[in-house]
Amino acid sequence: MSAGTEMRAAGTRSQTTGAGRTGGAGRHDGYRPTTGRSRMERIRARGAWGFAAPALLVVAAVTIFPVVYSIVLSFADVEIGYDGFSIQGFGLGNYAALLQSADWYRALGFTVLYTVVTVSVELVLGMLVALVLERLGVTRGWMLALLLVPWSLVTIVNAQLWKYIYDSTYGVATWFFGLFGDAPVILGEPVPAITGLMVADIWKTTPFVAIILLAGLVQISEDLYEAAELDGANGWQTFWRVVVPQLTPTLTIAVLFRVLQAFGVFDLPFVLTNGGPGTTTQSLAIMGYKVLFQDINIGPGAAIATSTAVIVAVGCLLFLRAFRNQAKGGDA
Repeated sequence: MSAGTEMRAAGTRSQTTGAGRTGGAGRHDGYRPTTGRSRMERIRARGAWGFAAPALLVVAAVTIFPVVYSIVLSFADVEIGYDGFSIQGFGLGNYAALLQSADWYRALGFTVLYTVVTVSVELVLGMLVALVLERLGVTRGWMLALLLVPWSLVTIVNAQLWKYIYDSTYGVATWFFGLFGDAPVILGEPVPAITGLMVADIWKTTPFVAIILLAGLVQISEDLYEAAELDGANGWQTFWRVVVPQLTPTLTIAVLFRVLQAFGVFDLPFVLTNGGPGTTTQSLAIMGYKVLFQDINIGPGAAIATSTAVIVAVGCLLFLRAFRNQAKGGDA
């Protein structure tokens, strides 16, 4: 056999052996472990759904079903009888009556005003408190504990406390305003009643906003402050050009939480004024409660609740869209 023939035979054996090893390695490394991982992932997924199923059923029973049922009733013509209520048909009559109701527009106006004023004031005060706390050292923990006292109070207890403060006979606020002349009946006059409700809400909720903003402040890198100082920025410029942009996601969370809470306010005005004087402090939630449970108008009451939820959802989506556009503009 010639030397060329031997070299070609050796090359053929080498290629055959290499191909066999490659094929074997491919089957061992690519097929069996992938199948094993897929089976394990499926088993874990089934186990996770199994553990989560009871909680999901509870959520569906106490949250999803009532919401869906309320939406259905908002379109229903409900007739009340001795044996309960029955649905006579569906239509837009409840919403048409709602849009023609002056009480609904007044409740909507008060709710929007209450939300805008309280959330705005709480953001300003919460930012100031968070900036002070961020500068504190060992005393920060004690100050946080004190701040949590108003927020930890149940809203009903907080409302009853302020009701004593606003009392027209022995209230501290009445005594204070009496030092300067005739004291107003705070909860009996429209403007003082609205102002009193807002003050009570701001006192309770500002610590919550401050703690959220403080969590964002402590995440800002010191390098950014040092860079601003090297660029010659003063404190005000540093706040607007460094702190606020870095806090935008945290501010968004705080605003969304507070808007959801403030727009659905019920317990504070219910205890303090019950929507009075007249309907001055009647929020959408209180109006829905009175229509649904006091007047037993199921369809209109469900329409009020559904319209309130839709307004809040649309407002939050618009706010998130504006925030997203601002964030994209800042990145650009």
